[in-house]
Amino acid sequence: MFKIFEKKNQARTGIVTTKNGEIKTPFFMPDATRGFVKFLNNEDIARTGIVPMVVNTYHLFLSPGMEIVKKAGGIHKFMNYDKPLLSDSGGYQVFSLIHKSPKMGKITDNEVVFRSPTSGEKHIITPEKSIQIQFDLGVDMMVCFDDPPPNNYSKARIAAAVERTIFWAERCLVEYEKQIKKRKITAGNRPLIFAVVQGGEYVDLRQRCVEGLIEVGKKVGRDWDGFGFGARHVNEKGVFLEEILRATASFIPEKALRFALGVGTPEDIVRCYLMGWDMFDCVIPTREGRHGRIFLRIRGQQPLPSPPQPLSNSPLSKGERERHGAGGFYETINMNNGKFAEDFSKIDAQCDCDLCRNHTRAYVHHLFKSRDPLGMRLAAIHNLRFYVELMEELKTL
Repeated sequence: MFKIFEKKNQARTGIVTTKNGEIKTPFFMPDATRGFVKFLNNEDIARTGIVPMVVNTYHLFLSPGMEIVKKAGGIHKFMNYDKPLLSDSGGYQVFSLIHKSPKMGKITDNEVVFRSPTSGEKHIITPEKSIQIQFDLGVDMMVCFDDPPPNNYSKARIAAAVERTIFWAERCLVEYEKQIKKRKITAGNRPLIFAVVQGGEYVDLRQRCVEGLIEVGKKVGRDWDGFGFGARHVNEKGVFLEEILRATASFIPEKALRFALGVGTPEDIVRCYLMGWDMFDCVIPTREGRHGRIFLRIRGQQPLPSPPQPLSNSPLSKGERERHGAGGFYETINMNNGKFAEDFSKIDAQCDCDLCRNHTRAYVHHLFKSRDPLGMRLAAIHNLRFYVELMEELKTL
């Protein structure tokens, strides 16, 4: 399912084979959380060069609900999307809900009980049910239900979450095998399955989690197709957890995919790729685009990471023009800035996206000033194109 073509130090390139097509690594997946990327249709997505996307089990379970998705024939038909889709288990969303407001639910070793934040309706999700839902979605890649505690929890509480994550991973993998047989899915059509590595900011707990997950695979008789980095990849101050990410990548078996969940900014993606991570997903390019923030590649500068910086110093929070990465391999500009009102130049003369081919900075500034969704759509398209081109550049490093 995953074949490595080339490896340079820890970074590697390869190809992933899924039932709905092949994906070259490294790759980035935009978050189509509820079955769509805000303001973008499938043609918009295709023109950016994006192949796979991420949908969220928790959100789709709540709305439109699994009966609707099943009646449609699965999430691909519901979305009319014929390329690979990965389903996040929804564990992060459920646990975040409960950690922020304990009145919203309860976590036990057997299950998670929670209330819908919109309707207040009570729901129960077990590891087995999470896998069943993801099979009903019909995705190409699925993720185990795990326990993602906040990084600022005590080591004892994070250690307990690691053990629960391993315990639940076994239940997920056993259910995965049951669903494969029940649905008579052939080896070539089965979804890839990912375990999630928890452990917070503790290297020994991350190692314990990976080793425990590997043992689960041996016990059940099914190797994991990949491992994801669980919980946040930054600390409370927003500083990138370089040591933890590097160590975790080194613990994961060479033949497995390494999924840096929720990463992230271009410089963090470059950092993770050089450590050996293969796949990434984040809301940043589309969300920031909707707020008027545009990513611009500085031509001639190799995409190399800069020393980790707190998020408070990030352009994504300031929204002003700044350079990022070692040597400044990209910059961001905020189209809400009045200085663009009479700037009739292209956003990026070397970019081939819909925004850069057809519109000036002045016009895009006007769209945002007028709060017209067209500006948000065009900016999101451009930022996704930027991320796709970054992935292509990483393959050449």
